[in-house]
Amino acid sequence: MAELASVGLTAVASRRHGERRPDRAAVAVYRAFWLGLSLSVVLGVAGLFMLWPLFQLMATPSEVTIQGSSYLAVYLAGAPVVFTYFVMEAAFRSAGDTRTPLVLLAVSLGLNTVLDPLLILGIGPFPRLGIQGAALATIVTRAAGCLVGYRWLVERGLVKRAVPSLRPILQMAWIGLPVAAGGALFSFVYILLTRFTSKFGTAALAALGVGHKVESLSYMACIGFGLAAATAVGQNLGAGSKERAVASGRVATMYAAALTGLAGLAFLLVPEHLMRVFSSDPAVIAAGTSYLRIVAVAQVFMALEIVLQMSMEGAGYSLVPWIPSSILTLLRLPLAPLLSRSMGLAGIWWTISGTGVARGIAAAWIWRRGRWKDRTI
Repeated sequence: MAELASVGLTAVASRRHGERRPDRAAVAVYRAFWLGLSLSVVLGVAGLFMLWPLFQLMATPSEVTIQGSSYLAVYLAGAPVVFTYFVMEAAFRSAGDTRTPLVLLAVSLGLNTVLDPLLILGIGPFPRLGIQGAALATIVTRAAGCLVGYRWLVERGLVKRAVPSLRPILQMAWIGLPVAAGGALFSFVYILLTRFTSKFGTAALAALGVGHKVESLSYMACIGFGLAAATAVGQNLGAGSKERAVASGRVATMYAAALTGLAGLAFLLVPEHLMRVFSSDPAVIAAGTSYLRIVAVAQVFMALEIVLQMSMEGAGYSLVPWIPSSILTLLRLPLAPLLSRSMGLAGIWWTISGTGVARGIAAAWIWRRGRWKDRTI
């Protein structure tokens, strides 16, 4: 949901920068902060009320429910910090600055690494908060990053106070809404997949979580190139150069596909070693190894889906790519239990992999149609 404000801001502000109108881009940043904060309050409050029903829907063991709800209660209370951080990063990127968000994130993660054990274990004068300490460490370090980042935005003239006019705020929200809806839908489907997976035992559930974490190596590479492509596409369209916008998306996708291809190769050749980084349980390693080998083929298609979709989002063309992606994501719900009846746990893994491949093909087809190039903002 935090992507709703950041995606809308990237599309609008990068287009204004491409048009050589930085003042209007700075005003859009200020309005995006209002949008992000408003959404964060709504989502944070709603999430706190829905914690237990969500864990019941996943059918998680009672121990997981208690620990998970403890973590999320703190995280949701800090939702304004998380949403603000997303907008701040988008503000820098839309101006073509991807290094400052990297520096802020690196410092934030470094501080998080130090603060985590202090708050989780209660070392020295710090209270012993357990898993809630992990969530609090994340919120505190992100808050520090927001304060520093906002100050830098002001110093560079990248944010400018203005009346929070409803119409431009709604325009950004409309651009980001399909992306946010797609993310929310993916999370909801993942919750139900967790429910299906839990029927095969705790080891299978852990393998899904760890496998997803290992797969995030590919995901983050795609996100990085996708963010760069979204900014470049928006700026080039703003400058009236459709050819350069196409080239930006194509080159970014090629780089991402090369990296995800290497990740997929590692998933095929050394999946056990990757799983042992996160778990020493033989059952978890075995189930996770199966997961990584089956999803290996989908890694390159992940690059197609994410980078090309984000490129089109940079043009403000977010609704059409969302439709096939969402349909294919929803198909996981009937396919997972159906295939798991005949193939066991591997049926759920093949459902994830197969729909991932299909989503990449769908994104490439929509990109090649080229209608996103004519989107005006």
